Amino acid sequence: MAFTSAIPAADRLPVTVLTGYLGAGKTTLLNRILTHEHGLKVAVIVNEFGEVGIDNQLVVDADEEIFEMNNGCICCTVRGDLIRIIGNLMKRRDRFDHLVIETTGLADPAPVIQTFFVDEDLRDELTLDAVVTLVDLKHVLLHWEAEEVQEQLAFADVLVLNKVDLVDEKEIRSIEQRIRAINPLGRLLRTTGADVPMDQILGVEAFELERALGLDPGFLLEEHAHEHDDAVGSLALVEERPMDLDRLGRWLSDLVAKRGPDLFRMKGIIQLQGEDHRYVFQSVHMLLDGDFDRPWKSAERRCTQFVIIGRDLDPDELRAGFSACVA
Repeated sequence: MAFTSAIPAADRLPVTVLTGYLGAGKTTLLNRILTHEHGLKVAVIVNEFGEVGIDNQLVVDADEEIFEMNNGCICCTVRGDLIRIIGNLMKRRDRFDHLVIETTGLADPAPVIQTFFVDEDLRDELTLDAVVTLVDLKHVLLHWEAEEVQEQLAFADVLVLNKVDLVDEKEIRSIEQRIRAINPLGRLLRTTGADVPMDQILGVEAFELERALGLDPGFLLEEHAHEHDDAVGSLALVEERPMDLDRLGRWLSDLVAKRGPDLFRMKGIIQLQGEDHRYVFQSVHMLLDGDFDRPWKSAERRCTQFVIIGRDLDPDELRAGFSACVA
């Protein structure tokens, strides 16, 4: 079976697959892509692991086409949705120059890459420009043995080593050496705040099918097995009533103090009592960050949406603690 297109690559839509483990900075980089004056009209597909989508609400207001896929990993249950959404996008091909797909942090990128070669229609209309993997230098070693991390590192054409401000030079070099043992050919870029030159990640024509086949000779098979750690799950918490920031802060601090290593990622858009601005909270393990965002829009549903991704979560205990933070 041939996996080539009769249409020249220059006439096909270039696609960047943006991957990386939970909290590595994918949404931050996506916002930079959408706001940078690179002259490209970019369409975006965002995939989240939980039932409630947070990432798409953290993406800046832009004229670009933004699509969201929830409640499933893009490499598993919703891959059919990916093909369907791209098919719909291609009906408006004249409205954009580049497609960026941001996968959930728990995604194996191989089946996503596979999609662009085994589906005939996509193969004739799109060309995979690069797989860009963000690496959280502060926390990557905590998850180094996870299959998803290994796959994300191995298939990357460009590796964005993010959060260099949080680790010293010795640690960075050690991580770079370990990455090179997995992926000797990927381009390494050191960054803070996912601030990477756009010409280093868009339009780079870096993906090589032959290298991907060398890493995994079976990844072009119709079925690509991928299993997540059963202990890892997500919990979506939604509250219509305003929250009390002090109570929420104490609860989160206590939670992180007790369960930090098991809490891979927390993020939420918070409705606070007496405030007209959204409060955005994010965390990666023991690192907590929160700040006021833009004002709530007049037609926007005001509520708190909070997602926790971690290991061995106790839904009842977490819901009780969250509910106690209502103003």
